[in-house]
Amino acid sequence: QVQLVQSGGGSVQAGGSLRISCALSTSINSFSCVGWFRQAPGKEREGIAGVPMSSGNTHYSDSAKGRFSFSRDNTQIYLQMNNLKPEDTAVYYCAARRGGRCYTPLKGDEYNYWGQGTQVTVST
Repeated sequence: QVQLVQSGGGSVQAGGSLRISCALSTSINSFSCVGWFRQAPGKEREGIAGVPMSSGNTHYSDSAKGRFSFSRDNTQIYLQMNNLKPEDTAVYYCAARRGGRCYTPLKGDEYNYWGQGTQVTVST
């Protein structure tokens, strides 16, 4: 049974930093894709960072480039968020895909396992 368990997040003032983590119940090499998504109230889910394990290259959304950094080890993935803005306020989710091949790592439909979600709140 694959499980993704998130930790971290919380509240911070604009300009601050946070890191969120996602523990995988199995080796990261058993997945074809891992990534981070977020969903703000009243908005669609947005892919912000994703990695097809076949290439190991990290894909970032425009909103994340230059401020967010994806990292990983054998059993965890991380999202370091710097220079946070109020518009980054959202519930953040980690995600993983097992089986098949990952073509679009920033699209939620690619993934079949999800973390429980972590609230990130950025105040002015």
